[in-house]
Amino acid sequence: MSFSFWIILLAILIYGFVHSLLASLRLKAIARHWFGPVANRWFRLFYNLVAGLTLLPIVLLPVVMVDKPLYSIRSPWIILTGILQGVALVILGVGVAQTGLLSFLGVQQLFGVVEEKPSKLVVDGLYRYVRHPLYTAGLVIIWLMPVMTCNLLALNIGLTLYILIGAVFEERKLLREYGEVYADYQKHTPMLIPGLRFKK
Repeated sequence: MSFSFWIILLAILIYGFVHSLLASLRLKAIARHWFGPVANRWFRLFYNLVAGLTLLPIVLLPVVMVDKPLYSIRSPWIILTGILQGVALVILGVGVAQTGLLSFLGVQQLFGVVEEKPSKLVVDGLYRYVRHPLYTAGLVIIWLMPVMTCNLLALNIGLTLYILIGAVFEERKLLREYGEVYADYQKHTPMLIPGLRFKK
């Protein structure tokens, strides 16, 4: 693999580590200790802004670095993959809307009442089929790109690892927040692929 492949892969893995650190309950508790209850209002928005702004240059790396093509999806298959990506985009939108767009972005917390206890666990709609529909949709979108290059492959591998590892950490956080309610949800709902469950 090329030098740019490893640079991009390393960049996305570092991003994933920092992003997961920012998402941790421990860092949120530290922010609350330093800034008081007001930290509950701005933490989510701050987290989203930092995550978005730091991901942008990494996503641009495959464009600006020397690259070589690996394959391109040809007709009629490109129509099918395009439809699947479109469905995944709709799923992303529906999933975000289902959990609350303003809350997801962190805007509602700035102006609304921030409760100390966790909100109600969403287990209906898309969340009836998989526990992390946004991650599932994201994976479909990145892996069905019509053109794959060496640099894009590095980005996709890095993002996939980040999503899978991040899902594991998020599961632990949700278990701490919701306890037996989430443990029961785990038993009956697959993590990423509808219908796919692994027995423990």
